[in-house]
Amino acid sequence: MRDLKPDLYAAPLSGEWQKSSLSSGDGDACVRLMKIDGGVALGDSKRPELAPLRYTQVELAAFLQAAKDGEFDHLLDR
Repeated sequence: MRDLKPDLYAAPLSGEWQKSSLSSGDGDACVRLMKIDGGVALGDSKRPELAPLRYTQVELAAFLQAAKDGEFDHLLDR
């Protein structure tokens, strides 16, 4: 199986960043995502100078499903 990460990190960041509607009012304290060729870039709006992480569609789908299933709920202070 071919490693897709080099292709993801070579993909240009030419799309629009998307953030949660639940992020802070001014929008500068949130995780943001951008669709790129072959996957999704994930960045921190507080530190836009840092290179975003990049994930394949399969990786993002697995993470989102796990979050929906509550697998990470124990990480939150409640």
